Amino acid sequence: MTQANDNIPRRPGAANAPQGGKLPVKGGDDPDVRFLAENTDLSPKQARELIRDHGHDRHKLLEIARTMKAES
Repeated sequence: MTQANDNIPRRPGAANAPQGGKLPVKGGDDPDVRFLAENTDLSPKQARELIRDHGHDRHKLLEIARTMKAES
C-alpha cells in the first residue's frame, strides 16, 4: 500500500519543484516571452518588460528588440 508521502522526492529543494512534473522553460509559460527570448538577444526578463510596455504584437516587439540590440 502506497501513501501520499511516498511520492515526495527525496533530494534537497525538490519540494519546491513545479507541480505536474513540468520543468521551467526559457521565458516561462508565456509563449510571447519564450518567442522573444529565443528569437532575439533579450533575456526572458527583458522580454516580459517589453511585452508589458508595448503589448503582444510580435512584429512590433521584434522591431523594438532589434533597436534595443543596435543601441547596446
